[in-house]
Amino acid sequence: MSQRRKLFGTDGVRGRANVHPMTAEMALSLGQAIAHVFRGRGGNGRRRILIGKDTRLSGYMFEDALAAGISSMGVNVIQVGPMPTPALAFLTTDMRCDAGVMISASHNTYQDNGIKFFGSDGFKLADELEERIEELIASGELAGAWAGADEVGQARRIDDAEGRYIVSLKKTFPMDLALDGLRVVLDCANGAAYKVGPTVLSELGAEVFALGVEPNGRNINENCGSLHPEVTAAKVREVRADVGIAVDGDADRVVMVDEKGEVLDGDMLIALLAEEMHDRKTLKGGGVVATVMSNIGLEKVLERLGLELLRTQVGDRYVVETMRSGGYNLGGEQSGHIVFLDHSRTGDGLMTALQTLAIMARTERPLSALCQGFERFPQVMLNIPVDVKKPFESLPAFQAAIQRVESELAGRGRVLIRYSGTEPKARIMVEGEDADRVETFAQRLAHELRRALAVAG
Repeated sequence: MSQRRKLFGTDGVRGRANVHPMTAEMALSLGQAIAHVFRGRGGNGRRRILIGKDTRLSGYMFEDALAAGISSMGVNVIQVGPMPTPALAFLTTDMRCDAGVMISASHNTYQDNGIKFFGSDGFKLADELEERIEELIASGELAGAWAGADEVGQARRIDDAEGRYIVSLKKTFPMDLALDGLRVVLDCANGAAYKVGPTVLSELGAEVFALGVEPNGRNINENCGSLHPEVTAAKVREVRADVGIAVDGDADRVVMVDEKGEVLDGDMLIALLAEEMHDRKTLKGGGVVATVMSNIGLEKVLERLGLELLRTQVGDRYVVETMRSGGYNLGGEQSGHIVFLDHSRTGDGLMTALQTLAIMARTERPLSALCQGFERFPQVMLNIPVDVKKPFESLPAFQAAIQRVESELAGRGRVLIRYSGTEPKARIMVEGEDADRVETFAQRLAHELRRALAVAG
């Protein structure tokens, strides 16, 4: 990612609501910039841009500001209200819009929000286009480029967006299978999937025990959803469900819970899905794309299957870019952000859950049995708040500490240090064979990083 970028992180523009850059003024400018970029692409007819959001309180403010900015440039706006991010990507293509805008901070608390853009093909915008948007805003080039009074764009809401997305999800589930008799706990994180999630599972025949379906603008991701799978696990045990599903606030990621109450993260789901697709000869590219965060256990499963694991930097956009360039159709992240490129252009938590449920239905085996071949290597992740993201290479004492830990791991583990692309945090990940040693190494590196940053000022 270009170091010139100041607004866009790994997943759009994100931050505290009503604090720069996540202000109504910036949303207005972003709306004008995206409209200007796509308005100039030629063709006949007035351009159309789709806007969706999750259930955060600030979503209303940003939705109206974006719509005002877009329409002020002579481009029409279609608003679909609360909708999962993958639904927004699908609808942008399905409705033949020129671009889509999703207002969401994904798994963050309600005080945060974000804005991310999709092209007419349903994929997130390339870095070059995001840089162009930043240039338009910073340069003042948009001043005076507004549409005339008789050319201002129109904004309207549509009511059938949920139905379109539900139909698209059901089409990915095999026609010869059903979920009749399956008891499913579904936690929608009080987020964007609170309507579509229970509906699609019920229509496929499942008995659904819904959690996190009462959003109030402030409770998104609060002690619920994929960040708190223990809630889903407890409910699975309480009602003796066959499976649990927990998505995040914008439903682009999922973790699942087996019938025993054990939590399965994205790595375990990718391993299961890859094996099934490989056996059915539907896996393309001879492997799977994941990020540097994925557990070594995923590598081991794929090695046994004769498949390759390609690692990218953290961020689903980089997973998707590698999938597209290499001809792969399955990829994802440990967080549960899994992409089926044959069906979707971005991670889709509900789609991932449906594909997993299809395996259970087809094999008539419980989820615990399907995943018993996955051996997880102990992995510790620590998040260190930082004021300034100083380059790690500029911290020699910290670099020396990393080298000492890697030497002690002796090739039987990994160390990964990176800054979050969406939060003011450094992330320290240590992976190895012994859980106690891994924890000790991670804490040691966290201590060294804090000390190095303090010394560097």
